[in-house]
Amino acid sequence: MSNSVSSSVNKVPIGQKIAFGLGMLANQMFPAALSIFMVVLVQDLGFPGWMWGVLFFLPRIFDAFFDPIMGFITDNTKSVWGRRRQYVFAGALVLGISFIIMWQLYRENGITFNFIFFLLMSFAFYFGYSLFSVPYVAMGYEMSDDFHERTTIMAIAQWIGQWAWVIAPWFWVIMYKPEWFPNADTATRTLAVWVGIGCMLLALTPAVFIKSKSTKEDHSLKPLTFKTIGSSLKDIIQSFKEAFVITPFRKLCVATFFIYNAFNTVAGFTFFIIVYRLFNGDTGAAGIWPTLFGSVGALGTTFIVIPIVAWMSKKLGKKNAFLVSQGISIIGYILFWFLFIPGKPYMFLFALPLFSFGIGSLFTLMMSMTADVCDMDELTSGKRREGIFGAIYWWMVKFGFAIAGLLTGVIMAIIGFNSGAATQTEAAITGLRLSFSGLPILGTLIAIWVMWDYDLSEEKANEIKVELSKRKS
Repeated sequence: MSNSVSSSVNKVPIGQKIAFGLGMLANQMFPAALSIFMVVLVQDLGFPGWMWGVLFFLPRIFDAFFDPIMGFITDNTKSVWGRRRQYVFAGALVLGISFIIMWQLYRENGITFNFIFFLLMSFAFYFGYSLFSVPYVAMGYEMSDDFHERTTIMAIAQWIGQWAWVIAPWFWVIMYKPEWFPNADTATRTLAVWVGIGCMLLALTPAVFIKSKSTKEDHSLKPLTFKTIGSSLKDIIQSFKEAFVITPFRKLCVATFFIYNAFNTVAGFTFFIIVYRLFNGDTGAAGIWPTLFGSVGALGTTFIVIPIVAWMSKKLGKKNAFLVSQGISIIGYILFWFLFIPGKPYMFLFALPLFSFGIGSLFTLMMSMTADVCDMDELTSGKRREGIFGAIYWWMVKFGFAIAGLLTGVIMAIIGFNSGAATQTEAAITGLRLSFSGLPILGTLIAIWVMWDYDLSEEKANEIKVELSKRKS
């Protein structure tokens, strides 16, 4: 059955896949640049750890709770442009403009003013992020109904998107190059303009080039008016419950939460471990090594991890590909404990390809599996709710990201990390290293346990697809 079903499906044109992938580059470049620039708040503008934690936490909580609302809106939009494109277009504009403004920080304005300004602009930025990302992700789920074609679409999108993590670490080199900028906060103000404009254009690409059908006459959609706002909120809550009742989807969300949350909790430590563990606090001596950590890891993901994961998915199935990939990543995290060696910074490069299997495989496989779940939901509910499922899935991602930002600040306070100090205590550096290896290993082990009995296989997905085809015919 599997072969006959798959062979009857027309492949998505490569141009459409690339257009979707360029949107993914913007979707990942914004947070990639944000994570690099955030170091400036502590290292150069003097923000204490608790401020850093608040700036990570509050805007992302707002973003996470707005996502389900945006998912409901985009699923039920009646328009000649379809359900997604107009929101992707508007969100791209808001994202680009707000990103530029939020980084116009001047140290002479003081920590308190800069903290409040950045916090308020962060809310505008994350509003634009929801407006863009929820309908954008739903676009990807809708592009194909074929089990393996979905993985191909997501693999291409992630391959293109990974270049954000190759490029972004080089911002550290630019920011701390005295021949180019007098200080890192001046560099950040300038870089933000280029990143904001460039990513805005990339984010507009799927809105312009990915085709969509008019939903103007689709009477199955819920009305979106101020008069119906009360019932719409009830529908949102009900849709949330119905989606989370589906066991495979719940497993995808929980596993992603633990992997992504643990990874991002310690990702911000990379710069500090390299500078203070390997170079005793000398940012000049650290040179491009913080950059190489992110850039080489992303190159490994792009050219090694994603192709291997896509191959494993077809040979072993999506679940087994996930379990193998996460197991490999645990080996990488263990090696980091031994390979951050003062005087030999090149040693940590040997752990990067293994470590990259964790995050590198996560969204390639999980987004493909979420598209399969959307078919399962249609079989039971009779509705196509890619927006809701995408919103809930990314709600878990963003909620985890918010928790991670808060935990990062808490951990830095607990271990006694002193922002802006020339050197750190041995206890603080050991705390950073223990957290960097230990937390991701714990999160990954929990995710593997959750996904161990995931049962939406290729055979089951194709049975659902055949049944849906019968209903429609």
